Amino acid sequence: MTGGTAAYAPGAWSRIERERVVGPPEFYRLRLAREESGQGQILIAATDEAGERHAERTVGQLARQYGDVLPCLEIEDQPALSARGVMLDVSRDRVPTGSELRDIVETLAALKINHFQLYTEHTFAYRGHEEAWMGWSPITGEEVRVLDAECEEEGIELAANQNCFGHLASWLRHPKYAHLAETQGEWVFDVWPRSGPFSLCPVDPKSLELVEDLLGQLLPNFTSRLVNIGCDETYDVGFGRSKAEVEERGRAAVYLEFVAKIAAVARRHGKRSMFWADIALSHPECVKDIPEDMIALAWGYEPESPFARWCELLMAAGRETWVCPGTSSWRSITGRTEERKGNIDAAVAAGVSHSASGMLLCDWGDTGHHQQWPIALNAIAYGAAKAWNPEAAVDPRAISLHVFGDRSLRISGWLDELGDADIELRRTCGELSAKGRVKLPNQSALFIDMLKKWDEQREVGRLEDWVLAAERIERLARKKPKGLELQLDDELNHTLAVARFAAARAVGRRRGDEATRAGLGEQLEAIIAEHRRLWLLRSREGGLEHSCGYYRGIEV
Repeated sequence: MTGGTAAYAPGAWSRIERERVVGPPEFYRLRLAREESGQGQILIAATDEAGERHAERTVGQLARQYGDVLPCLEIEDQPALSARGVMLDVSRDRVPTGSELRDIVETLAALKINHFQLYTEHTFAYRGHEEAWMGWSPITGEEVRVLDAECEEEGIELAANQNCFGHLASWLRHPKYAHLAETQGEWVFDVWPRSGPFSLCPVDPKSLELVEDLLGQLLPNFTSRLVNIGCDETYDVGFGRSKAEVEERGRAAVYLEFVAKIAAVARRHGKRSMFWADIALSHPECVKDIPEDMIALAWGYEPESPFARWCELLMAAGRETWVCPGTSSWRSITGRTEERKGNIDAAVAAGVSHSASGMLLCDWGDTGHHQQWPIALNAIAYGAAKAWNPEAAVDPRAISLHVFGDRSLRISGWLDELGDADIELRRTCGELSAKGRVKLPNQSALFIDMLKKWDEQREVGRLEDWVLAAERIERLARKKPKGLELQLDDELNHTLAVARFAAARAVGRRRGDEATRAGLGEQLEAIIAEHRRLWLLRSREGGLEHSCGYYRGIEV
């Protein structure tokens, strides 16, 4: 960007000129200049409609930043990654209202995000499958069509998303679908023992019949040619009804055969399948067997996630690849700033260097979807900036102004600090998650410790580090920026209340302090009441009681 000293009030910009130029997709050149008459002129040169839209949004950002007086300047800009997506989990309790979804789309558009997915397990209103979604406030086909049109107007591709293999316990626990489960017995999810249904049985033809029905109802509501069919974390395959087939042919072969059948169903509807590539990547020798037209979604949510190796492996086999980092907001209360930044930076760097087609930034809702929207939004803004220009440092002042409307320019930086209140504990308290671990993955120490029984694992983590986390939260509470929009302020106050509660409980139980324990019950009831109130401002009622159940299960 180049700039001059002359400046003009927005009303003086009397002439806007637009032209198409030759260049890469989404490129634009924006020039704010003075004519000889003294009037201002806006010149937008772009290679396509998307580039022109980006230029217009940049003008809007300049107006927000400079107010009544705009500078004369010239900007040339284009994104590093062609697809810059966000995926929101709408199956782990929290389903946004229609108005909230519209607001989210407008926010994503302002961040120059151009791809959007809603992760679905059981929260679409499928005809004939009321048992699966009853009481969860599902999204209807009509709502999808409206949202699809709104996304198209904003230059965002809304892609279908339905997990078609694993993560289907919400279906398989019902008698109508129990016969389709791989197992109702014992199995191991990565390193954690599990019991009960999780995945469809891949060798049962009726499993594919269910998939055909679901995709047949879902896909016609989307104009995008893409559908994310999920298929991640199917660790139970081989523990139940497919055991003999897996022993004879291997887990990867059985897995990929069923994935290919799902992709064929989507193909018959004119759609191209995306799928989570974790199971395929765990069997590198079988990557070549992924159907050629499928898009592999390489996901990982820690800074160490080997995105570069994954990209190399998938692309060597000729498979289109997207990198998929996370917001690090779920199972955290305050977020995990250090891990989130390292994770997104690594994913985008690998994606750009290996010419990946896109990035899909994931915001999950595991264990009750308790994180407030500002925690996720701060991370989404960071990811959007990195996907556009990974070489530039992300300025939290810009996020504060353009995303949160905070003219003090402090809120994003404050959220970053809050997200590392328990950083020392995340580096040392892996035992809270699994025996033998040092570093705590995929969650914060404050969050997981809050769910432990009063006398459980009291020895994990140095007492001084738990005290330090509590002190940081108190210090940051005093530093919280003022003058914020009311709902934002309420959501941050609630975040602080939960963090304070978790920290006080963690310290109290390590000290064996029954006086501290005596006061926790009243705090928890207030937290649940405020969680309910804030939930209904953005989200549908279905799932709320299930989310509150995690809080009610805390031992005080």
